[in-house]
Amino acid sequence: MNYKKFLAAASAALMIIIVILMLAPGSWAQSTYKTLYSFKRYNDGKFPKATGGLVFDTAGNLYGTTWEGGTRNRGTVFMLSPNSDGSWTESVLYSFCSLKNCTDGEYPYSNLIFDQAGNLYGTTSEGGT
Repeated sequence: MNYKKFLAAASAALMIIIVILMLAPGSWAQSTYKTLYSFKRYNDGKFPKATGGLVFDTAGNLYGTTWEGGTRNRGTVFMLSPNSDGSWTESVLYSFCSLKNCTDGEYPYSNLIFDQAGNLYGTTSEGGT
């Protein structure tokens, strides 16, 4: 009978040690973040959408939207391209409210998606026809 109690206690202790060892590296490891690009405001975009997220293409470029900025300060679609030195280059692909009466939309708000042909799609919170 003592052997069964010992075996149960040893098994429980072993399980606790295994769980601690599995969790320990995660708690000791430090997360490191790297800024890929700092928006300079207005022309290159302002307030990149954390809610919108980013989407990769097959070449490793990142695409996203900014809530404001661009030529009319109504938002942009941008692309970040990786450089060989580890830095990234930002390009504005589209500035919203470029058409009369903002019929092209303004203030993008959602994730961008690619279709099978490689076209980008998204939505804006205002404007459009």
